[in-house]
Amino acid sequence: MAIICGLIMPANMSTALLLGASCMLLCFIGRVPLKYLAGMVAAGLVLVVLMFTVAKLTGMEGRTKTWLNRIESFTAKESHEEPYQVQQAKIGIVNGGLLGKGPGNSTARNFLPHPYSDFIFAIILEEYGIFGAFLVMAAYLILLLRSIRIFKNCPYAFGAFLALGLSVTLVIQALMHMAVNVNLLPVTGLTLPLVSMGGSSVIFTSLSIGIILSVSRHVEEAEQKQAVAAQAVAA
Repeated sequence: MAIICGLIMPANMSTALLLGASCMLLCFIGRVPLKYLAGMVAAGLVLVVLMFTVAKLTGMEGRTKTWLNRIESFTAKESHEEPYQVQQAKIGIVNGGLLGKGPGNSTARNFLPHPYSDFIFAIILEEYGIFGAFLVMAAYLILLLRSIRIFKNCPYAFGAFLALGLSVTLVIQALMHMAVNVNLLPVTGLTLPLVSMGGSSVIFTSLSIGIILSVSRHVEEAEQKQAVAAQAVAA
């Protein structure tokens, strides 16, 4: 896990953190001893500190400088020091209010960079309000609950962890995207699964949903076989 996330991190830190969090959660569900999980967390922290240290010693070139700027902007106390995206997202959220301005009536989309992908949730908040945003969040939580049901009923460990791992990754990505849009996390480039416009992300998200549905189908078939066998025994 540390090696794979370490290889991804120089090019895309948010994806590396997303993958690491999903893997850690699966290891915890799979009853991996806590001392091993703590060791993996320590290895990840050491890797991040080492990368930042090397970047500072070599002049902070590449993505590391961008990460530091985003963290400093996120921790800024003055509103004028916030990134332009965060300011425009807040304006859109405030204008949306409880019920929103209505579909297609967003004004923040004319000023907010990447309103169709990285900051689509802020546009949802402006057009549909807090109520509409709650429905979007509830949809992802329902997906997670249904995947947990598949995990509990699946007789095969591989299929169970595969379905749960893919759904957890999608839900964590969605929650991180929402947190960035409402300024609970520093700005990242994570999209909102099945909502943001995209190419490769839509393809891989659809593949993940298809795999989850495939596991669910096998679970239903196994439950039907058990029901038929129980009826035969009762007869």
